[in-house]
Amino acid sequence: MNFIIIGVTILVSVLAFYNAVLFERLKFSPYDIKHRNEGWRFASYGLVHAGWLHLLINMWVLYSFGDIVERVFKMHYGIKGMLYYLLFYIGGILFSVLFDYRKYKDNVYYSAVGASGAVSAVVFSSILIFPVGSLYLFPVPFAIPSWLFGILYLAYMVYMQKQGNDNIGHSAHFWGAVFGMVLTVLLIPGVLHNFVLQMGL
Repeated sequence: MNFIIIGVTILVSVLAFYNAVLFERLKFSPYDIKHRNEGWRFASYGLVHAGWLHLLINMWVLYSFGDIVERVFKMHYGIKGMLYYLLFYIGGILFSVLFDYRKYKDNVYYSAVGASGAVSAVVFSSILIFPVGSLYLFPVPFAIPSWLFGILYLAYMVYMQKQGNDNIGHSAHFWGAVFGMVLTVLLIPGVLHNFVLQMGL
C-alpha cells in the first residue's frame, strides 16, 4: 500500500507541475472550501507539491518510514492492516489542515500543498514503533537516528512556518505528528511500553 500511495502521489504531482489548472484545482484553499463548497481540497492537496525537491523529500521520507508502520498494522490486523494504513495516511492528510482551515477560511490568498501532514503522521508513528531505527538523508554522510530525525524535522518546519514565504503547509507537520502518535497509541497495543524499552528509559 505504501508503494501505491507513493506512486499515485508522484504521478499526480508531476502532472500538476505541468498543468497549472490541475494544480490550482487540487491545492488546499480554506477560502474555496468554505465559500465555494470545494470540500475535496481537504484531501487533494496531499497529491500535489510545490516543486521537485518538496516532492522528493516527502516521498523519500515516506518510503523510509512507511514500510515499518504498514508492516506493524498488518501484523496486528492481518490483511485489513493495509486498509488501516491507507486510512491512517488519509486521516493524517485531513486532520493536519483542520487548524489552518479554521485560521484561514476567510483568507482568499492562503493556500498550501504537499503530503507533509500525512508523512509526518507516518514518521512519528514509526518513531514510536521503532525509535532505534535510522535513515540516510543526502548529503549527510551517516545514518540519522529516527528519533533525532523526528526532532530535527519538526524544528525545521516550525522555522519554515515562521518564514511563511512558500506554498507548503508547514504547520501540517506538527498536527500530522500529533495525529500519528495518538492514533498509533490507540491502534497498536503496548507501543508505548515497547518504546520505553527500546530507548532504555
